[in-house]
Amino acid sequence: MDTAVPPPSGEPLTVVGPTTGVPADVAAASCGLRADAARNRARLLDAATRLLGEHGLAHLTMEAVAQAAGVGKGTVFRRFGDRTGLLFALLDHRERQFQTSFLSGPPPVGPGAPALERLHAFGPAVLHHEASHTELWLALQTDPLRALSSPPHQLRHTHLTHLLREHGTHGDVELLAHTLLAFLSTSLTHHLTVRCGMGLGRVEDAWHHLVARLTACS
Repeated sequence: MDTAVPPPSGEPLTVVGPTTGVPADVAAASCGLRADAARNRARLLDAATRLLGEHGLAHLTMEAVAQAAGVGKGTVFRRFGDRTGLLFALLDHRERQFQTSFLSGPPPVGPGAPALERLHAFGPAVLHHEASHTELWLALQTDPLRALSSPPHQLRHTHLTHLLREHGTHGDVELLAHTLLAFLSTSLTHHLTVRCGMGLGRVEDAWHHLVARLTACS
């Protein structure tokens, strides 16, 4: 399995998508999308995002996206192939936005804050990011092993490993990063907040406690 390599301090990590595993700019170039086609694709994904938030995954259809974006249904099918293709593209779109936030966005999630502060901020950022489209994540994460080897998971793991190492955390920082990511899994969060009735704030507090324990001996 290919893994991302932590960059030297101060250098950005490479943004990768959940289905391609290649840098975002390379992926866009390889698609050969004209500027107008890229804008149309972004408009469709923005419309799909709104529909998902307003009506849920069950009502996210190709026809509804076309109507919300003001285009013909055939345009949506040509761009994404089918509903599954649309869902993967939507997840890719949302993931790239989140990657940008922790790779180059404002602190404390992004660069510019101490490593420990960024570690504490990362968990709540993930929880709120995925809570906005939990249905989508759960619908597409049918293979747990594949999810663990996906480019987004690898990028998050590399990012946390880098922050733990930068903070001077003792122990096997790669395994500690896996521990932190396991706590943030969408299925666990859904179980805790929906089935167990825990508030998201309680889960966030547990994240801060976990980070503090894992970095206590630094």
